[in-house]
Amino acid sequence: MLEYMADRIEAVLRRYGIPGQVISGTVAARVIRFKVILKDGADGNRVLGLVNELAAALNTPGVRVARQGVAAVVEVPRPGPVVVHLLPLLRTLQCVPPVTATLGLADDGAPLLIRLPSPVVAHILVAGAAGSGKTVLLRTMILSLALRHPRQEELALVLAGQALTDLSGLPHLVRPVITDDREAAEVLHSLVRLTTRRAGGAEAALPVVTFFDELTSPLGAGGPAAERDLRWLLQSGRVAGVHLIATTRYLDHPSVRRLIGAFPVRIVGRVTGLEQARVASGWPGTGAERLSSPGDFIAVAEGQLTRFQAAYVTPGEATQVVAALRQGGQPRLGTGTEISTRGGFDLIAR
Repeated sequence: MLEYMADRIEAVLRRYGIPGQVISGTVAARVIRFKVILKDGADGNRVLGLVNELAAALNTPGVRVARQGVAAVVEVPRPGPVVVHLLPLLRTLQCVPPVTATLGLADDGAPLLIRLPSPVVAHILVAGAAGSGKTVLLRTMILSLALRHPRQEELALVLAGQALTDLSGLPHLVRPVITDDREAAEVLHSLVRLTTRRAGGAEAALPVVTFFDELTSPLGAGGPAAERDLRWLLQSGRVAGVHLIATTRYLDHPSVRRLIGAFPVRIVGRVTGLEQARVASGWPGTGAERLSSPGDFIAVAEGQLTRFQAAYVTPGEATQVVAALRQGGQPRLGTGTEISTRGGFDLIAR
């Protein structure tokens, strides 16, 4: 089957006068990935423009094509992607650095983690269309941090968003889950004051991680002042142990456009077009507009792209985790489908 598909890809390239050869085919959880070496200085951008022709030749609703140096990568979606369950995934991890969130499984089959205190991370924006899995990923990061730091003396959390209210029992919360947009804007200013105090050495730097499920909510309610506060935090929060993780679906929002470049890490789910993909990632040719949904993401950090499948926590598992942590216990991590991973894990920003 792989050989047949490779032949079909090469036939499309020949039809459009693009010299190239498929040199490998890899079967992953979500996709079958073909690497195409372009010859004689062929323009890889021409391959990017053949997504419809390649999809027709391979008899699939759509394909994703991305540049990779002098090569092009053609990804053909597989039906029925594997669900990655967070709890058994966490059980496979050892020697995880402090304040490190679990994202899911990278394309190479390794767990993908992200270390928030790193100078190249600090703050994360998760962007994507409705239904791309942004809130699910946010919940995964929240619970993975809480499970790795079960004592509230190790980590403080601030949560803002109606979809996060079922996590209100976490002992790490410094205030109830915020559902009012104006209150969310006020939190931004409170975090600025905290950062300023810590810069003066007036307060111990317990890590504080704030999650906003839709960034435009506090920005809209707080106006220019909220935008100034957010920019200050993105520039100065890390050294004070203050980290922001937010989602947005409104990439055309003026404040988002002005602030998006200040987020060191962007995680992009399915978006609606090429321009949205470019704005969300900061790079052309990522193929984010052709990501599967939900839970299929590309992490962009230091100019490197890492595709991954977000881990998932069922509502029942979330309830059990919150209850166990609130009672001072440690939940069992063996529920759900077993995950088979290679040794170690992939860490964004070591």
